[in-house]
Amino acid sequence: MTTKPDHTDDLRRIRDALAAVTDPEIPVVSVVDLGLIDGVRLEAGRVTVRMLPTFVGCPALDVMRREIESAVRGAGFDEVAVEVAFDPPWTSERISPAGREKLRRFGVAPPHGPNRADIESNFHRVACPNCGSRDTRLESVFGPTLCRAIHYCDSCRQSFEHFKPVG
Repeated sequence: MTTKPDHTDDLRRIRDALAAVTDPEIPVVSVVDLGLIDGVRLEAGRVTVRMLPTFVGCPALDVMRREIESAVRGAGFDEVAVEVAFDPPWTSERISPAGREKLRRFGVAPPHGPNRADIESNFHRVACPNCGSRDTRLESVFGPTLCRAIHYCDSCRQSFEHFKPVG
């Protein structure tokens, strides 16, 4: 009778390594917090990490791939591959509650509401991450990156970024 090896400790080390990889554009939130990691396989000493990018043209994609490979190698694995997948597509619903709070504390309003039901409603009256007011307005759907828009808060008079909802 043969038994499969128990990879519980190895998988924990891999997950811990992935949790330390931050988004290069928003360094307070990890690729795990953003829900970019869709799975991890460990077969015959080879680690394969499946990653879902937020947008097809994400400029940080290659940087994240290299940082993921480096982190997993640093956890003691020599053979590491990162598969970039678009099926299933990433949605902003994958952002963890901790990730949403980290975005807010960083000054980026996380997406809110039922993304699939009404994406457009996510762009109006977005809660300001600085003061919490919903007396806000969309200034530009084009933010510093593909995944963010610019809003203005009429209460605290601060501009802020909003992580765009993707459903």
